[in-house]
Amino acid sequence: MRKWLVGIAGATLLAVVGLLVTASIAARRVEPYLRAKVVEDLGRRFESDVELTALRVHLPEASPLRLLLTGGRGALARLEGEGLSLRHKGRRDVPPMLAVSRLRFEVDLGTLFHTSMVVPSVLVEGLKINIPPKGERPALEAGSSGKDVLGPRTGVIIREVMVRDATLVILPRERTKVPLEFAIHDLRLRPEGTGVTMRYDAAITNPRPPGAIHAVGQFGPWNADEPGDTPLSGDYTFEKADLGVFAAIAGMLDSTGHFAGTLDSIRAKGQASVPDFRLKAAGNPVPLVTQFEALIDGTNGNTILQPVSATLGTTTFTTSGGVVRHERDARRTISLDASMPDGDLRDLLRLAVRGTPFMEGRVTLQTKVDVPPLMGPTRGKLKLDGRFEVRRGRFLRAAAQDKVDSLSRRGQGKPDSQEIDDVVSGMKGSFTLENEVIRFRSLSFGVPGAAVDLKGSYDLDKDALDFHGTLRLQARVSETMTGWKRWVLKPLDPLFTKDKAGTFLRIRVTGPSKAPKIAASRGGKGPSSR
Repeated sequence: MRKWLVGIAGATLLAVVGLLVTASIAARRVEPYLRAKVVEDLGRRFESDVELTALRVHLPEASPLRLLLTGGRGALARLEGEGLSLRHKGRRDVPPMLAVSRLRFEVDLGTLFHTSMVVPSVLVEGLKINIPPKGERPALEAGSSGKDVLGPRTGVIIREVMVRDATLVILPRERTKVPLEFAIHDLRLRPEGTGVTMRYDAAITNPRPPGAIHAVGQFGPWNADEPGDTPLSGDYTFEKADLGVFAAIAGMLDSTGHFAGTLDSIRAKGQASVPDFRLKAAGNPVPLVTQFEALIDGTNGNTILQPVSATLGTTTFTTSGGVVRHERDARRTISLDASMPDGDLRDLLRLAVRGTPFMEGRVTLQTKVDVPPLMGPTRGKLKLDGRFEVRRGRFLRAAAQDKVDSLSRRGQGKPDSQEIDDVVSGMKGSFTLENEVIRFRSLSFGVPGAAVDLKGSYDLDKDALDFHGTLRLQARVSETMTGWKRWVLKPLDPLFTKDKAGTFLRIRVTGPSKAPKIAASRGGKGPSSR
């Protein structure tokens, strides 16, 4: 019996020692196994050469014997990697398709040697994805559909991916062109199953204008052959975007909306508001609210605006057009059509002029807006081509309105009539703006009894007026005066009567806008100062 007990004890001791040795050997083999597993998995997924600077394995605080006896079930090993990069098919003439500064994830040791190894979560920091141009993108292992990119064929199933400080770069076909970049501050992906859509939660710090963007939605499944056909949808908020970083405008913008479609064609719909929108040149805040719908090409950033409805103060207007980067331009071209059927002139003047509005009335405006991709200030880029009309205009400053009233009295041949008071005026014209010069193809101003028709230009940079045209009065020239002047001028009435106008004068307006010089003459003669 003693011999049997000694034999059993010896065999048990040898078995325990064998288990400890085996467990120690297995523990030492985990790190190289996992490193090889990561490299093989990524290389097969993306048909790429994988470089990994370091991969450290931190085993759980448990005895090797216990791990061996339990098969590692429930014990999580933490892995930390650095300097990961993937080069598609070993190409070194382009940036790595994927580069990661640091990554960390945990693995259940019980699934380590299974057909499908489960990774509960992965933390990725400093991710940079370079998407090659169409025709040069890799086809992933699953084939043309690309639907099994997260599937078990590679032996690894990831439940959640958390990404911090990521950059998505879409490389142009021509190497000399500027790539399209998207900065992503924080991103969380949760696959809803093998090879299907992923839920995402993204936090982005927008650089210009600076503000916080938060988006949640669904992405995928990824289409490797045609990434532009990959589905994408979600809801977003854009908060406290400071428009003051731009040269001409200021205010704090908030926006919310929904988007859906594919990377090639995303339709977005939402609203944006700027309670204190203002032009820096004037400084008067006016509330601006927009309801918009846009079609966005997610692979190049081109945006086509469907009719956008906006309200500035109490004035409603619509815009449509696009923000497009042309084939050989690094910067984008803005091309819009704006229409304001019945606006409040005070809203526009409050936005454009310092101090309180000096005039009231109703305004109609239609114009094309173009901003070509040129260097320099926005004002120098801006191109306009449109027409406008002001109805029932009335000056809110007594001195200016008195001059309008006086013109109407004289035009009607009643220069001393106090019944003609607080008259309304109208103005309309068509114009273009280019290289900081407004050119008026036509500009007319009218009050009861008088009409002015002009053509010319105004140089915004030099503050220089140069207009010429005609002044037509209903009354004869003598009827514009009182007392003895009326009788002295009567013989001259026929000289100033023309084209069914009681008084017809040619006029010219020159000089700065604050102190213009007005010269007048009767038809056919050179103007003389008045």
